[in-house]
Formats: sequence, structure tokens, C-alpha cells
Amino acid sequence: MNTRRDPWTRFIAGGLFPLHERLKRHSSVERLRELEASQWWPRAELDALRVGRLRRLLTDASRHVPYYRRVFDEARFDPSATRSLGDLARLPFLTKALIRANTDALKADDAPALRRYNTGGSSGEPLVFYIGKGRVSHDVAAKWRATRWWGVDIGDPEVVLWGSPIELGAQDRMRLLRDRLMRTKLLPAFDMSLANLDRFVAEIRARRPRMLFGYPSALAKVAAHAKARGQRLDDLGVRVAFVTSEMLYDHQRELIGNAFGCKVANGYGGRDAGFIAHQCPQGGMHISAEDIIVEIVGPGGELVADGEPGEIVVTHLATRDFPFIRYRTGDIGILAQRMCACGRSLPLLEEIQGRSTDFVIAADGTVMHGLALIYILRDLPGITSFKIVQESRQRVRVQIVAAADFPSAMDQRIRDGFRARLGASVEVTIERVDVIEPERSGKFRYVVSHAMP
Repeated sequence: MNTRRDPWTRFIAGGLFPLHERLKRHSSVERLRELEASQWWPRAELDALRVGRLRRLLTDASRHVPYYRRVFDEARFDPSATRSLGDLARLPFLTKALIRANTDALKADDAPALRRYNTGGSSGEPLVFYIGKGRVSHDVAAKWRATRWWGVDIGDPEVVLWGSPIELGAQDRMRLLRDRLMRTKLLPAFDMSLANLDRFVAEIRARRPRMLFGYPSALAKVAAHAKARGQRLDDLGVRVAFVTSEMLYDHQRELIGNAFGCKVANGYGGRDAGFIAHQCPQGGMHISAEDIIVEIVGPGGELVADGEPGEIVVTHLATRDFPFIRYRTGDIGILAQRMCACGRSLPLLEEIQGRSTDFVIAADGTVMHGLALIYILRDLPGITSFKIVQESRQRVRVQIVAAADFPSAMDQRIRDGFRARLGASVEVTIERVDVIEPERSGKFRYVVSHAMP
């Protein structure tokens, strides 16, 4: 599909962005060309590519990564003998707890400069890990390919409704210049007050974006607000709304699609596990199979058949500098037994279950994304897990599982951070607990709000 519409988009996608990537020593452009060819290969040819890449990843890990050198020795596993994707099942899982306990040992001894990342994860457990330029290149290319499936491209006008302080805090002059050149406008999903919602609708109308990107809950909030105000958004030429980071519910898809007059494309992945899957215009949730191997496992860690639900376990084939091999995501999903009508041979996720982030409401009625509170906790050293329960606009209870040496003075820092978001009068109770209990479903929710109208 030819996705390059106007001269500026052609200049950005065909010239400026590739130059930007080369200057950063990323191979995203070359990788995109490969991905746009391999997505049409016969499945057997695609699987042969994956097995070869898996063998190289495991061999590199055995030679250069102390953690996996030990794991492979203990399992009597010879990576050079890898002949099928099923050979992965002989290896133990990688968990957040293991990453926290072996962070330095998971770095390849020959890795160049690595970038440090943090994530709270779906269970509210802070995690520190590292990513090299190779993986960044692969993730950028996979997302770029999926964007082009929808007839849009880098350089097309875009509005991003997002909440991470990594993005929101990086708006220095170079970042602002890059966003302006790329025709991207970032709006903060943390603060969904009525005034901000009015401003968001006005910004979207003024920019007339060809694509949207954001949390489904945040885009649905904007859509509902515009509808309540009697403000049209379906006359702007929006082609697609990309949503990710949360569970996309049917009512959200319908609300967003109707409000903006566009299709809604679901995406699944994370900073830790990578760009895992994205929906094509025919509805298939395609796994980025050239870089990602997905296994579905049962409660005992056993592989389950396609069509059966289980935990999503990911091996990212472009993570040789800090390997993610059989990484337990904590998410529940189902691998499809079918091929997509679009003709791509990429395997499909039939369903993704159990990911959701609540909104919370401040004392003055301001509605904001639950991540506004999560990010206050996730980077604090010594906290291993947490859960936030908003019992009313005036009372929030925070459960934390912390190391024995976690200073009590940090409690006040947490209270101050929460009150800065929710209001100075809000009572913030902090409970030290030994374990965060899951919901009755067995899944964890890291934000629960009982204060929403």
C-alpha cells in the first residue's frame, strides 16, 4: 500500500526520518524493508528465519551473558543445537523478580552503551532493564510497518494522547523541533479535566490529524466529551486511531470510531517485552513474528494448544545485549488457529485479556489517568509491588511491599506526590504489607478507583 500522501510526508518518511535514525546509529530503515518483504513469505520460510535468529540469540547469550551462561549450564542446554521454536520449552522462564535479582548479569559483556528503562508493569511491580540500539531499531521498524498497513506514515499529522513522564518530561528544544517537523502533537493524558478536554478537542480540530495514538480510555474520554459538547470530530479526515497499553473494550472501540469517523487499530506490547502485535485493517492481531516468539502457557508453566487461554510468554529475538528469553508478561491471551484474510503469514493473537488502567478523580473533580499516580511509585527504590485504592475523592489507600531498609521518610514523599495530583486535603494512607493480593479473577489491578462518577 502506498502510504505517502503529501510532499511533506514523503520528505519526512523518505528523507528526514531515515537521516534521523542513521544519526542515532539505528538500522530501522533497513529493518523496515526486510519486514515489509517477510510478512508475505510462506509460514515455513518465516519460521525458518525465526529459528535461525533464535539460535543466534541463544548462542550469543551463552557466550556473552553471565546469567544465561549459568542457566544453560544448569539445564545442560546447547544453544547451537537449536532446531525448532519448540526447543525454547527446555529453558526456564524469565520473570520480573529474576530480572531485578540479576540485572547486571543479564547485560552482555560485549554490549555497547545501553539505555536504562523503567516500567511499573501490569502488576505494579517496578522493573529496571536495559535496551540496546539493535532492539530499538527492530521495535521502531515493527511499529512503522504496522502504521503503514493503515495508509498512514511517519510525517502524516498525528495527535498523541499519552501519559508517561518519559515522554512528557523530554520536551526540550530538540524534541519540540522534532515533533514539529514530524507533525506530531503530544497531549497529556494525566490531566483529563473539563478545561483540558475542551482544549484537546480544539487542538484536534485545529490540527486535523490523519492518525491518533494513545490509551483507549483516554481517547474514549475525549470522544465522549466531544459528543456531550455537540462537537464533531468525524469531519477531520482522521484515518485511524492507534490504541495501546490498556485493554481495548468493544464500547471504547465503537465510541472512538464513531466520534472520529475512523477505524481503531489495537496494539499490544510494552517497554519490557517490546512491540508484540498490531491489528491490520482486516482485523487480525498480527504478532511481529520476525522479532517476537509468543508462547501461551498454563498455570503450571506447560504449553497450551492454540485456541486455549494462558499466560503470554515472549522471547524477543533482537535483545542480544540484554536478553528477554521466555519472559512472563503476566497477561492472558490466546493464539489463533487461523490465518488472517489479509494474506500475511504472521501468526495471530486471537484475544488479549485482563489489561486495564482506571482513571482516578481529584478532590476538585479533575479526572486523570491512573498512571499519574503509578509513576509516583514505580521508580522509588525498594518498592517491589504496590496497589492504589481510591476509596473516595478525599481518601486514597496505598499498599506497598517494600524492602526492609525502605526508609519511612519515603512515605511522606509518596503522600506529597499524591496530594500534588489529587489535592492538598486528600488523606493518603500508606500500608506496608507482605504481599499484594490478586483480584478474585487471579489478575492484579494496580489502580482501583471507587470515586469515579
